[in-house]
Amino acid sequence: MADVRTRHLPPPLRRALPWLLAGLLVATVGLPVASALSYLPSPAAVGYGHPESANTSVTVNMTDRPAFSPRSLSANPDSTLSVELVNQGNYTHTFTLSNVSRVVLSPSLSPSELDSFFEENGSLANVSVAPGTTAWANVSFNASVSGDTFEFVSVVPYQFQAGMWGFVNLTATGPGVELMENTTDSYSFVPAVLAANGTHYPLVVDVLVTNQGSLSHTFTVSPLSNYSLSPANFTSTFTTNAPLVNQPIGSGVGVTAWANFSVRAPGVYQYVCTIPGHFANGMTGLLYVGIPPPPPTIPPSTAIVDTWVLFGSLGLLSVGILVAVIAAYSGRFPSKPGGHEGHP
Repeated sequence: MADVRTRHLPPPLRRALPWLLAGLLVATVGLPVASALSYLPSPAAVGYGHPESANTSVTVNMTDRPAFSPRSLSANPDSTLSVELVNQGNYTHTFTLSNVSRVVLSPSLSPSELDSFFEENGSLANVSVAPGTTAWANVSFNASVSGDTFEFVSVVPYQFQAGMWGFVNLTATGPGVELMENTTDSYSFVPAVLAANGTHYPLVVDVLVTNQGSLSHTFTVSPLSNYSLSPANFTSTFTTNAPLVNQPIGSGVGVTAWANFSVRAPGVYQYVCTIPGHFANGMTGLLYVGIPPPPPTIPPSTAIVDTWVLFGSLGLLSVGILVAVIAAYSGRFPSKPGGHEGHP
């Protein structure tokens, strides 16, 4: 019968192989993983607080977009709000303030249905402003409406339906929604995700924006929920749909500005910097209103690691090789206590 033999690794190498593999595993996997964990991003910052108080005198521009600018006004309860109305367009507009708080008028209302609403419920102000002229609307409030919101529109046919609306927000004595944002010279908002929750709509949102660099920026919020702006379409979008707020942020480290606006309904609203070139370089963010933001993502590991990781891996690899060599020439590491290998 033929002598069939099975080839095996020599005993010293067989004993050393596990130690060599362990050294390689620790050196090539352990330290790179530890390095990757040290760079996990922190969750996006969000905040909650109270609305910022505003002066009782404000200027509102009326344009032929048609739109009010600004479209969010803040006032103290138990006071008189004086609104200077400047018609910058070629058409007549009105400033008609609803007498019913916390009611958001539907843009689908026809001009006759809009007129019927004000005939049935009345108005706190109804001022018509001719092209190129200025008028005033003075509205008195009291403490009983603290925290309430009142919508104002232009009742000239189809101007409200085209986007000419806004809100007067009365400073609440209880919690409201206040967020904090930063702008940087690297053309980014930090954080780039904000979240706000409220118990009723329209929701007043106040964002304190702080400049962390030397360049000037804007904090401009789209009025369209769940709509993606791009560097190619944001100018035309804001021409036909006035932003919720377009707050300039002055140049210089530490310069701050309040961006106060109202959101009509829950959704995801994009904000950008409108200064030429800034949005194109990535200066944008998302505001989640009444919707939880997605959890932060962990970027995949890369082959580029720090110098300390490379030297550490080399050191552990050397230890593994050294242990393997010692085990190969000593027979067993550590030695089996009392006795010899093999059968008696």
